[in-house]
Amino acid sequence: MNKFWIILSHAFLTKLKAKSFIVITVIMIVGVLAMTNMERIVDLFSNGKDEKKIAVMDQTGNVFDSYKAQMKNINKNIILSKVKSDEESQIEKQVREGKYDGYLSIRTDEKNIIDAVYKAKTITDSDTMGDLQTGLQGVKAMQAASQLKLAPDQLQLLNNPVQFDKVALSNNAKTQEELNQARGLVYILLFIIYFAVIFYANMIGMEVATEKSSRVMEILISSASPIQHMFGKILGVALLGLAQMALILTVGYISLKQNYQNMNDGFFEVFGFGNISVSTIVYAVVFFLLGYLLYSTFAAFLGSLVSRIEDMQQMIMPMTFLIMIGFFISMYGLGNPEAKFVTVTSFIPFFTPMIMFMRIGMLDVPTWQALLGIAALIAAIIALAWFGARVYRGGVLMYGKSNSFKDIKKALQITKN
Repeated sequence: MNKFWIILSHAFLTKLKAKSFIVITVIMIVGVLAMTNMERIVDLFSNGKDEKKIAVMDQTGNVFDSYKAQMKNINKNIILSKVKSDEESQIEKQVREGKYDGYLSIRTDEKNIIDAVYKAKTITDSDTMGDLQTGLQGVKAMQAASQLKLAPDQLQLLNNPVQFDKVALSNNAKTQEELNQARGLVYILLFIIYFAVIFYANMIGMEVATEKSSRVMEILISSASPIQHMFGKILGVALLGLAQMALILTVGYISLKQNYQNMNDGFFEVFGFGNISVSTIVYAVVFFLLGYLLYSTFAAFLGSLVSRIEDMQQMIMPMTFLIMIGFFISMYGLGNPEAKFVTVTSFIPFFTPMIMFMRIGMLDVPTWQALLGIAALIAAIIALAWFGARVYRGGVLMYGKSNSFKDIKKALQITKN
């Protein structure tokens, strides 16, 4: 057992002191700080202003004033300036020079219906163009109402959206508001689980492939059993990953606290962080750890089959596809968590960490289903560990071009000998 702890601590400390790990951690912390301070960064570059100056050519002669009033209600940062219709070439030049962000030519067709042409240096600012179109749609509606002699309250009644309430009949079913909050929270946690599992599992595979390519593996495997060696590395990197994530999440939390005094409103309320339950966090940690153990065990014995680091990515590709499939099914499940194939795939161990967690976050999943998913994961980890240890023991002694799954059979034959 002493050898196991030596391997574990060596895997942890070696990676912890590695320059690549330190650089990646610093980059991730900077990224988290940038995201949590995005409003300040945007204000810094825009000097607190985000105005868009738009020149408007009103070829109808009677639309500009009502259009300007509409735009004040839609987006106060869009400043409209009326220009003469015979100055089009001059206005185009001013747009190219940056005096205006764009210009809008409003006219009517043969049926006396408003249409418009918007011109700018580029047409990538979809938000501004969308707001301009929405404002013009309002003017068009008012003109149509005037032609049909509709009163303002009649027009408002016509434009009001239909009342569509959603009521769940099950006693324990979530309300629409709770579902929206759960969806945002689960969405973020799924990304954390997905990237963490794929990153740290790849780290395990690369670590094994690196040791094997340097011929150090022959010495290590003779001094400790395959199970001790494999799981020493897996748990060492797991502790490293938890420490890294704890650091990043702590920095992110402190940064958010400084930028948002009330962490129950706005962003936090929409994404469900205002009333996050302890059980959701517990399930997130459990499925992250079990998912990591499953895929890192898989990555360890795949890494033992290659002799060159360059071959590692090709060998580990099927594992990456499995993680991606589980993630994409989870993303689909956010919109329809009760779909039958989502329920079925949540019990497939390679997909369980993400899909079962998504179902638990979105639905009132019976406890027995959650426990069954956890039990399936543990059973898969044990089976993969037993099989992986056998492959690992023979695989680390195989050299030459080894980047095919046929090499698993060769590794098992070496183990028997």
